[in-house]
Amino acid sequence: MANDTLSLDAQHGDETALTKRQLRLTLLSSVVGTALEWYDFYLYGTAAALIFNHLFFPQFNPMLGTLAAFASYGVGFLVRPLGGLLFGYIGDRYGRRPVLIWTLLLMGLSTTLIGLLPGYGQIGFAAPLLLTLLRLLQGLGAGAEFSSAITLCAEKAPAERRGYYASWSGVGIGCGVLLSAAAFALVQQLPEPDFLSWGWRIPFVLSLLAVVVGGLIRLYVSESPVFNQLRQQKKQVRAPFVRVWQHNWRNFLVALGARMAENSAGFFLQVWSLSYVTQHLKVASMVPVTGVLLGAAFGSLAIPFYGALSDRIGRRPVYMGGAILFGVAVFPYFWLLNTGNPWLIIPAMVFMIATANYSMFSVQSAWFAELFESRTRVTAISMSREISSIFAGGLAPMIASALLVWSNGHYASVAVYMIVLSAITAVAVALGPETKGISLGS
Repeated sequence: MANDTLSLDAQHGDETALTKRQLRLTLLSSVVGTALEWYDFYLYGTAAALIFNHLFFPQFNPMLGTLAAFASYGVGFLVRPLGGLLFGYIGDRYGRRPVLIWTLLLMGLSTTLIGLLPGYGQIGFAAPLLLTLLRLLQGLGAGAEFSSAITLCAEKAPAERRGYYASWSGVGIGCGVLLSAAAFALVQQLPEPDFLSWGWRIPFVLSLLAVVVGGLIRLYVSESPVFNQLRQQKKQVRAPFVRVWQHNWRNFLVALGARMAENSAGFFLQVWSLSYVTQHLKVASMVPVTGVLLGAAFGSLAIPFYGALSDRIGRRPVYMGGAILFGVAVFPYFWLLNTGNPWLIIPAMVFMIATANYSMFSVQSAWFAELFESRTRVTAISMSREISSIFAGGLAPMIASALLVWSNGHYASVAVYMIVLSAITAVAVALGPETKGISLGS
């Protein structure tokens, strides 16, 4: 390998060479886009957990208001499969790069408009309706943003280090959560009347800055050499998802199952736990917000390590280890939260986020790209991610809140729900193939 180039894929034998600069630009683009996606979604989740019940659903009692706020959060995940189908088709037919630009705009502008939305006190029922509409648009854009980003990274990375390079997309998650939690923590320092009237809006409006920066970066990102070869050979398919179901249904089901624990853990730990600690345990909101901040920070540092580890020992051992750890640690996690002691709550959240959750997610980028053929890769990854997120992602906070209401405030039912999802993931990963180092070419 020459000093200034990285070959596409040694096993593929393609003559295309990628400069290190272009690979770094692709990784940066992926990190920025993923950071914006999770900044947007975590910001909404944080606001839903802490204040949207008061601002947009004041006609309910606090617990039901929180449930309604999480319901508005969850509807964004109901349309994500539609976004995955639409933008996945574009990514597999016309290129990975256009999807990166359009999804970034749709997500970022929707988030900015949420920050400008009047509350229930100003426009009545129109406020929660408009909030839900913007959430739907946000979810539509997010349906294929991450899938196209990890596909582009994986297809440009050298095969022997694909786990490491593709994992950098996941670093964007930690950055997005970190920036979102930090922005929310800062505006919470305002006097409460100012925070409730205009302070909470600032983090939402700031997403416009990320749209501008991310858009400029993505304009300079080159198309995937794997897709360029598909286009030259005219191998694109007219109905990518139909082909996935006809020819690769087994790996599709493996990916669906693998998402259950990873996706639910992310929203359970970084969104729902905020509501549980503040509203159920009556602990100051800065405590769980700090736990999420530190968990995201340490997790961001750990993600490339997990990705590199999967290049050495395989994707499945790292992924399964995270799933089993999450299931085993759920009850101890609740025990530490229920102490009400910040010095126990924060380390518990940091450990669970940075180890159990992020170890699964870091490996997912390379593994999912390797599970599917190049002609249907964006669609297959998008649909497996987004269909699973209906049950284990965006609806997880709402389901957990409903279980808490059903069980009269006892956490056991929520813990069992998480353990079941962890078991599903462990079984799915065990049934899936080991793909470390395979070719991503056609």
